[in-house]
Amino acid sequence: MNGTNRPLTQLFAEFCRELKFDDLPSEVVHAAKDHLLDALGVGLAASSLSFAPSLKKAVDALGAGEESTALGFAKKLSAPSAALLNGTFIHSLEYDDTHIASVIHGSSVVIPAALTIAEKEGLSGRDLIRAIVIGWELLIRLGLGAPGLFQANGFQTTAVCGPFAAAAIGSTLMGLDVDRTVHAMGIAGSQSSGVFEFLSNGSTVKALHPGWAAHAGIIAAYLARGGMTGPATILEGRFGFFNTYARTDSAADRLRELLRGLGTVWYLPEVAFKTFPCCHYTHSFLECLQNLIDDGLSANEIESIQCSVPIEEVPIICEPWERKLRPASGYEAKFSLPYCLATLLIDQEVNVSTFDRDSLKENVLAMAKKVSYTPLTGTDFPKRFPGSLEVRGKSGRTLSSAVADVKGSPGRPLTQEEVRHKFGANAMRRLSPQAVVSLLAEFDRLEEKPNLKLLSETLRSLA
Repeated sequence: MNGTNRPLTQLFAEFCRELKFDDLPSEVVHAAKDHLLDALGVGLAASSLSFAPSLKKAVDALGAGEESTALGFAKKLSAPSAALLNGTFIHSLEYDDTHIASVIHGSSVVIPAALTIAEKEGLSGRDLIRAIVIGWELLIRLGLGAPGLFQANGFQTTAVCGPFAAAAIGSTLMGLDVDRTVHAMGIAGSQSSGVFEFLSNGSTVKALHPGWAAHAGIIAAYLARGGMTGPATILEGRFGFFNTYARTDSAADRLRELLRGLGTVWYLPEVAFKTFPCCHYTHSFLECLQNLIDDGLSANEIESIQCSVPIEEVPIICEPWERKLRPASGYEAKFSLPYCLATLLIDQEVNVSTFDRDSLKENVLAMAKKVSYTPLTGTDFPKRFPGSLEVRGKSGRTLSSAVADVKGSPGRPLTQEEVRHKFGANAMRRLSPQAVVSLLAEFDRLEEKPNLKLLSETLRSLA
């Protein structure tokens, strides 16, 4: 795609208008469907937990309207409110997918934005899939334009990049022309937000980041449709997104080069699925420990566990260490390497219910004290999330385990059966087994569906 001097938003808006479903390779369509399935399962699981009713009540206060499905509830919400709630649910468990190299949790933004507007507008399965691909391909490229720099400046990449993708999705599904889509993305740039300060006390506001991004992007598309304008140079401008959030003047050039591959280079099939409902950085260490447990390691024989942690991950899962050893809540524990490892040892599993509590288990906290870490430099992070640990037993024997990357990543993908099993286990926390079977059948033929009526009705048929 050419465009040496044209605004970056215009290049992407043209792609949104020109892309047809039939242009999508089969592996991209399959990936879009798999990640939609995964995100809906995770969102349904979250809607079953103790915080869900109060969050739904808070979102209800934003305004009435029955346009789009709210996961885990029988009554619809307005499309922006449904996107806010669903995105928050999908991200709240730290169980949603990740494009590893860009560190983007895309489905928690893309799926709420695409599903709510496609449902509201009465669009087809093909329209939904196309919108999902559009959102993911933009989000990943935004993250790759400034790899690691948003996080270094205190911003969550998903949160600050998300409104652009949601605005592009909303504009596409609403049928806005190129100019209005550019305006929507320009407006979205003034709504980007989401900082890492939640780590200071384990606040649950991080769960809101992608929900707010989906909500903001949809609102931006509505405003653009209504005549409000936004700067076309929102991404590369002097006071634009990259200069403000990534604090670099080279990211725009990288993104421009990445945009040349639109329609020929597809990143969505690279997106990784999560296998544990906690911070993705902990997963390789959980897998290492699980390998040792499978070989016969038991909690009562452990003297110490030493982890080698990529230095870029340390601020998220290891600092401040005293806080990680004793998280203040279940949500904060999701970002604690020692607590997650200790939970696996004591409970023999780490699942959705593990973190749905305010007071944490004392025997798990005692085991967490046996964990320590050493920062590791020179890894492939963020292209891969490696992990290694060494366990010293009370008898003096030493065991070690290492993985080069997490399971579910492009190099170690989940099978179709594993994706569907994860969905079923999550969805059945809110839906009947019959409804889960019906949803899987709908997904098998999603691209043939003229509308999403049966899909949305089944999502609301609570057990």
